[in-house]
Amino acid sequence: MIKVVLADDEMLIRAGVRAILDADPGIDVVAEAGDGREAVERTLSHRPDVVVMDIRMPVLDGLAAAAEIRRASPATGVVMLTTFGEDEYIARALKVGAGGFLLKSGDPRELLAGIHAVAGGAAYLSPKVAARVIAELNNRDSGRAAAARGRVAALTPREREVLELVGAGLSNQAIARSLRLTEGTVKTYVSAILTRLGVANRVQAAIVAYEAGAVTFEG
Repeated sequence: MIKVVLADDEMLIRAGVRAILDADPGIDVVAEAGDGREAVERTLSHRPDVVVMDIRMPVLDGLAAAAEIRRASPATGVVMLTTFGEDEYIARALKVGAGGFLLKSGDPRELLAGIHAVAGGAAYLSPKVAARVIAELNNRDSGRAAAARGRVAALTPREREVLELVGAGLSNQAIARSLRLTEGTVKTYVSAILTRLGVANRVQAAIVAYEAGAVTFEG
């Protein structure tokens, strides 16, 4: 059972998301929060597997709350809910360790898939969100793609295989099955990849993979 804390300052949005999550027998919403500070407090109280959180919230915004949660409860994954027009927020959220990015207007099945993915240790980006983030980053620095290709080229062939599957959103267990490796071996590869790419988490590794052309996000 995946334990979830749901944080959004809009009660109607929160109720709608709660209804979607309650329909999944594998998800248990253990607490709700109406602002970022409450989200941190509920996380520390309940130690959920995943926090589903709006980016724009009062008292403490989603970005600051995500940073606190990742520091205080690193085993808890964070899924950020966003709307179009917030590309800058999403890019900043990458740096604080959020593991998933989803659109409030997206398919409910995508929300459930994202929660399951992040709970399983994988990264999950809504394809449309990922495409916009990458477009924004590339617009700022035309050399990013070349730099990313250079970083990926420095990996071993097996590390590149693992990176492609990380970028595709697969969990360690799924990668292990795909490559016929043990899950422990995959964890070792992922740790080495993060270090060699100079990134903090799987989402950032997926972004590098996308920029290098090793994986694509199709909307």
